[in-house]
Amino acid sequence: MIQITALMRVVHLFGVWALAAILAITPTSAHAEREADIDFLTQQKQYARVRGALLRRANSLDHRLAAHGLKNTSLNILIVAYKSEAVLDIYAKGPDKASYGKLASYPICAASGKLGPKRRRGDRQVPEGFYRIDRFNPASNFHLSLGIDYPNSADRLKTHAADLGGDIFIHGSCVTVGCLPMTDAVIEEIYLYAVYARNSGQKTIPVYIFPFRMTQENMEKYEAIYRRQPEVLDFWQNIKKGYDKFIDNGISLTVNVIKNGDYGFGP
Repeated sequence: MIQITALMRVVHLFGVWALAAILAITPTSAHAEREADIDFLTQQKQYARVRGALLRRANSLDHRLAAHGLKNTSLNILIVAYKSEAVLDIYAKGPDKASYGKLASYPICAASGKLGPKRRRGDRQVPEGFYRIDRFNPASNFHLSLGIDYPNSADRLKTHAADLGGDIFIHGSCVTVGCLPMTDAVIEEIYLYAVYARNSGQKTIPVYIFPFRMTQENMEKYEAIYRRQPEVLDFWQNIKKGYDKFIDNGISLTVNVIKNGDYGFGP
């Protein structure tokens, strides 16, 4: 009764056209329920760029998945990026499996900043650490893009900066200030893998970003180069524990953050 009275007041004050406009932009509960019933892939197909990517890439992606015993309807993925090597790896598995295997590797086509974590807005740094995909952007300024949840709680504890920045993406095109640009052709593949995984029920898609492949040889090499930056070396020693754990067993990490901002890794 209160809602009807409020609508009649709108008609009285502004006329029937105002009421029509309100009804046109106010979703009904039935409409909202229908939207909720649409699967994620179908939602994404509403965007022309996603439809185009499917036309161009779906067949080749399906063949690659099949070669690894996987299907696009039953897929989990995990993303690992290495800044020094300028490589982004896609790992994949079936939802009922424990460990991931490498599915594809792509070149990161441009870079900004230097090795080391991102600690503030404007430092041009690509973050380093353990993140997840938090946004799908099918209408990006850079063709298609996947948002990374920087800054995370570890980043916030490791800096005194008033503004840590944000809006870090894996995206198309080949320009960047702190992101991971992959070219339009490559982001179409990565984006579709992520859509397939979300549509398969994977709510959290991990993204691990390392300064380099953290082998003992590389650690010794970069420890010599960065010996005057002990805070960076300490950070790298911390994230190497996660790197080693993932490389050794291929299982998605259980990541937590302790009081000083260091990462901890569960069983």
